[in-house]
Amino acid sequence: MDITYWIIAGLLAALYLYGGGKKVAQSREQLAPMMGWVDTVPMPAVRAIGVIEILGAAGLLLPPLTGVAPALAVAAALGLLVLQVLAAALHLSRGEARDTPLNAVLVALAAAAAWLAVVR
Repeated sequence: MDITYWIIAGLLAALYLYGGGKKVAQSREQLAPMMGWVDTVPMPAVRAIGVIEILGAAGLLLPPLTGVAPALAVAAALGLLVLQVLAAALHLSRGEARDTPLNAVLVALAAAAAWLAVVR
């Protein structure tokens, strides 16, 4: 179970560090080709989502690595799960159902990470 957790948590952390880093560092014009939804969301909210993604990635990795408050890994995984449910809802509200399969995969991975963090 431990190896499975680290594989899933590492994959999620890499994805969220990449996506969150882009949201924090890039302009609306740079983000728009990859993330069409940024045209309807204020940039401070986009930046806040990026920070949340980066913190979620850190929460998946640092508590289990350090042994300090390992329950935070469960909270981070559940937070990322909620984030993806909301992202899917945004895509559906914009008529972008074709963009939701990635959200579904990330929800499943976050749920698995939460469960594995509990049973470790």
